[in-house]
Amino acid sequence: FKIFENKASLEEICWMNFIIGEYFAQAALELTKKAGITPKEVDLIGSHGQTVYHKPVDEYINGLNKKSTLQIGESAIIAERTGITTISDFRPADIAAGGQGAPLVCFADEIIFKSSTVTRAIQNIGGMANVTVVNPEMDTFAFDTGPGNVMIDYCAKKFFIQEYDKDGLLAEQGEIDENWLIYLLEEKYYSKTPPKTTGRELFSPEYIEKMLLKAPKNPYNIMATITALTAKTIFNAYDQFVFPKTKIDELILGGGGAYNPELIKMLKKDFCDSTKILSHKDFGISDKFKEALAFALLAYTTFYKIPNNIPSCTGAKHKKILGKISYQ
Repeated sequence: FKIFENKASLEEICWMNFIIGEYFAQAALELTKKAGITPKEVDLIGSHGQTVYHKPVDEYINGLNKKSTLQIGESAIIAERTGITTISDFRPADIAAGGQGAPLVCFADEIIFKSSTVTRAIQNIGGMANVTVVNPEMDTFAFDTGPGNVMIDYCAKKFFIQEYDKDGLLAEQGEIDENWLIYLLEEKYYSKTPPKTTGRELFSPEYIEKMLLKAPKNPYNIMATITALTAKTIFNAYDQFVFPKTKIDELILGGGGAYNPELIKMLKKDFCDSTKILSHKDFGISDKFKEALAFALLAYTTFYKIPNNIPSCTGAKHKKILGKISYQ
């Protein structure tokens, strides 16, 4: 989309906000049909929206902070078309309070996974990879470790005309190019101290193409090395920012990357045997619905005026009630 490449006009961004809201409303109504319920039986919709830009870095113009985020998918349209009160635009309130507006899923992670006996790291491997650490005796903390599937998917499409590396079969056929991996690991984001978040603003197609200029010629070796980058940046992030604070008893994997056996094999090689590696399914939660569950919880707590950011994760100065309400 032009909007993700800084090529869309203001007019296009304006109407796209409403059109995406229409699509979201259609999706919600289709879901109620599949679930065998009527829209009147649904109390709330929690809509994250489509992120078109997220820049959580402190930069100033005329003494004012440019730190900002923008999600589109007009919630007034969703509420009007579905007849369901819709909560949206969760990130700006956290940024206003000095946070990064992310991560937000850590709120659900704390509710679902916090234990009185073990320390857990909930590692999501989506487009980006992020971790939430829940410890019985300390504040929850979370941050983005770096790219998850974004670079893997890009290379799978570029070199093999595949949407993603199904079952890690492409990476499995290649060998890791250690010199190129060292070059990839020089990215400054990886050594930045949390709280921190990242996205396609950094790991963009342009960024990936720049990295590919020094890539090996064998596309299978590219896939193996890019997959190793995701595994290595996850482990290195733990080594730098998690293990100095706490040991991890259980590593709970989620997101599309959790279905990549080659990536999981690489992760297991790095993590010690004392860390038990589990999936969301081990807790009765489908990876497919994890983020939907998280934003349902955020919507519920916002509606009932319950603070739902975690300052120790986002860097906000204090607790906030996130989101805006569009009544039906």
